[in-house]
Amino acid sequence: MAPKDVLLALVVIGVWGMNFVVILAGLDDVPPMLLGALRFTLVAFPAVLLIKRPAVPWRWLIAYGGTISLGQFAFLFYAMANGMPAGLASLVLQSQAFFSLFFAALLLGEKIKPVHLAGLLVAAAGLAIIGFGGDGTMTMLGLGLTLAASAMWALGNIVTKKIGRVNLIGLIVWGNLVPPLPFLALSLWLEGPAQIADALRHISRQTLLALAYLAFIATLLGYGLWSRLLQRYATGMVAPFSLLVPVVGLSSAVWLLDEQLTSAQWAGALLVMLGLGLNVFGLRVWNLLSGKDKCVAKR
Repeated sequence: MAPKDVLLALVVIGVWGMNFVVILAGLDDVPPMLLGALRFTLVAFPAVLLIKRPAVPWRWLIAYGGTISLGQFAFLFYAMANGMPAGLASLVLQSQAFFSLFFAALLLGEKIKPVHLAGLLVAAAGLAIIGFGGDGTMTMLGLGLTLAASAMWALGNIVTKKIGRVNLIGLIVWGNLVPPLPFLALSLWLEGPAQIADALRHISRQTLLALAYLAFIATLLGYGLWSRLLQRYATGMVAPFSLLVPVVGLSSAVWLLDEQLTSAQWAGALLVMLGLGLNVFGLRVWNLLSGKDKCVAKR
């Protein structure tokens, strides 16, 4: 990968890692479902007027927007509003890699490799330690909702795979026409008109900056650069960079929010990262050690 593109990948990782700190900043004075409605309205408009709709049936656009945007962030925002620390959220959300394996096996008939199963077991042990080794600042509700968010992200990955190769920015913009109204309906139900009106009436500069970051930088810029990299390089060369997102997320939460993890949670975080590493690199390393890569090369 060219040095310029490595730098672009690191920019995306930095943007996505900081995303969790920014979400908490936005949740300071806007309730979670309203924050979701405002974020995805800004993602879709006015971009939908400028970017051509991808050649994708509406049912797949709805499935994409309903899973990877509405489902993922409804659970994530609600989790972070109910006791899920920003740093741990950035880590636990990466369990989408393992949910993706199971959904691909269940819905697409793909086989789960033993090394992927080993990675899953290691990461699951890490999540269990994180859940039970805390000091009470993280709630089990927050952890459970974040896992639900990662499952929705994984379902969105399956939808994306079924859609096939399309302009990713077009898919993001047009797919994000789906979330605003359901988010607003959830806000009316869970938060109520009075809280919505109060939040909008007293919206702060901090919240406006957070919304701008979430919509324009984390979503449009982040996914735009990421899609460019995926178009230029093999997925296996680009995807490993995503392992750095929890590193940035955890360190930025410690630095900017003074979040503190217990020793047990740090150990659990390392196990989750090890499990993710096995998932991304394990099969490649196994093939290299067993000589299968050499056999393939000779053919």
